[in-house]
Amino acid sequence: MALQIHPPPREVIGQLRAAIEAALPCDSLEVSGSGGHFEIRVVSSAFKGKNTLAKQRLVLGAIAHLMKGDGAPVHAIDVLETKEP
Repeated sequence: MALQIHPPPREVIGQLRAAIEAALPCDSLEVSGSGGHFEIRVVSSAFKGKNTLAKQRLVLGAIAHLMKGDGAPVHAIDVLETKEP
């Protein structure tokens, strides 16, 4: 089994932030974590009128490419908070 080397947490946090900001207008965005496990808190007007599941799907859809494959830098989103402004 080959050793998989993941990018530093700071780089992954930057990738997560960029992907979410590209997909949603963010009034506030907090991303933290390491070791493939991250916490995301988003406040966005895009969530207006949507239920919790729909809000979370918007965020997860934006970062899906960072969670695909065996060598994905993101293994889990341990906390995902989505709120309207």
